Amino acid sequence: MSTLIKNISKFMKDEEGLTVVEYVVGAGLLVAGLAGIFGTFSNTLTNELANVFNS
Repeated sequence: MSTLIKNISKFMKDEEGLTVVEYVVGAGLLVAGLAGIFGTFSNTLTNELANVFNS
Protein backbone atom coordinates (compact mmCIF):
# COMPACT_ATOMS: atom_id res chain seq x y z
CA MET A 1 0.00 0.00 0.00
CA SER A 2 2.85 2.38 0.75
CA THR A 3 4.19 1.82 -2.79
CA LEU A 4 0.86 2.99 -4.21
CA ILE A 5 0.92 6.10 -2.02
CA LYS A 6 4.53 6.84 -3.04
CA ASN A 7 3.66 6.49 -6.73
CA ILE A 8 0.62 8.76 -6.39
CA SER A 9 2.71 11.31 -4.51
CA LYS A 10 5.41 11.17 -7.18
CA PHE A 11 2.80 11.61 -9.92
CA MET A 12 1.26 14.64 -8.20
CA LYS A 13 4.67 16.33 -7.84
CA ASP A 14 5.62 15.69 -11.49
CA GLU A 15 5.29 18.89 -13.54
CA GLU A 16 6.27 17.41 -16.92
CA GLY A 17 2.65 17.00 -18.00
CA LEU A 18 1.99 20.66 -17.33
CA THR A 19 4.23 21.73 -20.20
CA VAL A 20 2.29 19.51 -22.61
CA VAL A 21 -0.96 21.17 -21.54
CA GLU A 22 0.61 24.59 -22.03
CA TYR A 23 1.71 23.70 -25.56
CA VAL A 24 -1.77 22.39 -26.42
CA VAL A 25 -3.45 25.53 -25.10
CA GLY A 26 -0.96 27.73 -26.95
CA ALA A 27 -1.48 25.84 -30.21
CA GLY A 28 -5.24 26.09 -29.78
CA LEU A 29 -5.02 29.86 -29.29
CA LEU A 30 -2.79 30.16 -32.36
CA VAL A 31 -5.24 28.19 -34.50
CA ALA A 32 -8.18 30.23 -33.21
CA GLY A 33 -6.33 33.48 -33.94
CA LEU A 34 -5.38 32.42 -37.45
CA ALA A 35 -8.93 31.24 -38.15
CA GLY A 36 -10.22 34.62 -37.01
CA ILE A 37 -7.76 36.52 -39.16
CA PHE A 38 -8.39 34.44 -42.27
CA GLY A 39 -12.14 34.52 -41.65
CA THR A 40 -12.13 38.30 -41.38
CA PHE A 41 -9.97 38.93 -44.43
CA SER A 42 -11.09 35.98 -46.58
CA ASN A 43 -12.75 38.11 -49.27
CA THR A 44 -9.79 40.46 -49.51
CA LEU A 45 -7.31 37.58 -49.67
CA THR A 46 -9.37 35.80 -52.32
CA ASN A 47 -9.56 38.90 -54.49
CA GLU A 48 -5.86 39.69 -54.15
CA LEU A 49 -4.79 36.13 -54.93
CA ALA A 50 -7.14 36.04 -57.91
CA ASN A 51 -5.56 39.27 -59.19
CA VAL A 52 -2.05 37.86 -58.78
CA PHE A 53 -2.78 34.57 -60.54
CA ASN A 54 -4.83 36.18 -63.32
CA SER A 55 -2.12 38.69 -64.17
